Amino acid sequence: MGTEKKRKDAQQAILYELRRLLVKSGKDSYTIEELCNFIDTVAEAKAQE
Repeated sequence: MGTEKKRKDAQQAILYELRRLLVKSGKDSYTIEELCNFIDTVAEAKAQE
């Protein structure tokens, strides 16, 4: 059960980080394509850490 909780905690942390990055961008609305590109960029950056 500890592993499942860690997985859920990690998912929540990722969602929160994405939310903060989107708010920080200063843009009020995004298209689906823009969101997907944004998420891809974040994922690629995280993979390089």
